[in-house]
Amino acid sequence: MGTVNEVMTQVRGHVGFITLNRAAALNALNLPMIRGLTHCLLAWRDDPRVQAVAIRGCNKAGPFGAFCAGGDIRFFHQALLSGDPTPEDFFTEEYTLNHLVHTYPKPYIAFMDGVVMGGGMGLSQGASHRLVTERSKLAMPETLIGLFPDVGGGYFLSRCPGHTGEWLALTGTPLNAAEAMALGLADHQLAADQQAALWEALAQLPSCDEASLDSLIATFSVAKDGCFTRARDQIDHYFSQPSVRAMVAALEADASDWARDTAALLRQRSPLMLHVALEQVRRARSLNVAQDLRMERDMIRHSFFPRHLGRSSAQTDTAEGIRALVIDKDHQPQWSPARIEDVTPAMVQPFFDSPWAAHSHPLRQLA
Repeated sequence: MGTVNEVMTQVRGHVGFITLNRAAALNALNLPMIRGLTHCLLAWRDDPRVQAVAIRGCNKAGPFGAFCAGGDIRFFHQALLSGDPTPEDFFTEEYTLNHLVHTYPKPYIAFMDGVVMGGGMGLSQGASHRLVTERSKLAMPETLIGLFPDVGGGYFLSRCPGHTGEWLALTGTPLNAAEAMALGLADHQLAADQQAALWEALAQLPSCDEASLDSLIATFSVAKDGCFTRARDQIDHYFSQPSVRAMVAALEADASDWARDTAALLRQRSPLMLHVALEQVRRARSLNVAQDLRMERDMIRHSFFPRHLGRSSAQTDTAEGIRALVIDKDHQPQWSPARIEDVTPAMVQPFFDSPWAAHSHPLRQLA
């Protein structure tokens, strides 16, 4: 058993097993964890003994229970206030890792139990086998902290049916297992108490080809109901509107509880980042994973250092959103601009201008 800080790795049978082991922080990713994961996946990619990879999280009670709550946003907040450039490396290396997962040449089985948010989605959405349980809670809630759904969120949310991707990106609504499967964000559901048995069974497989894995996972899977009980027609209607302003105006003109609640949800989010996230998802529909991650790397630079807005990193909606939600916990962010109606295209479009020439982009090698 090798331990790289908070990442535990082990090869048993033909499978490389990874356990995210930072339970006190719901396995939130820091730079050493990202480096440990990348090092391990690259080594196993080229190791003929390893035919497949399985990844899980843990909670304070032991294995499983929580997958990954995202990136370490307390670290981001400190960096934003101090002007520390370390997040530049974090995001370059995290997005490189996300790309590695999406393009991994061997089966990659993600046990998406418990909280799977932000960076946890980035570690799992590129998996060949995405397993959820009755405890799973999937979300991309970044607009609530003044950010956008990164880690390839543009790519995988834009592939959700209809306009559910826009809805998820803007509202950050958490999904349960059945909803995640119905929207194409998970492949199999199993009972939470069956995960350990499947984890052990993987180590006993004589061969880890796709057919053997599919057959094994099927024996543990519960019936797929593919049920999406939310207001799907309303989601497609309102979240296909041409702009955030049009969405909110239409929602607020609708007297139904669902529309009123959804509008209230959007009013809590960063107005600027709602506009940025909508543009992101719509652009990403025509991009591959590598192109999307390059775009998001550009966007994250502008989120942390928004020169076009004449703001320092400490004055960003990201710094303010994390402060309000996680640091002071007053849940009263002072967004700038304060209202959805006050965001202009001139504030939004520069997020999509790359600060790098193509030949010097930090993710230029991704294909």
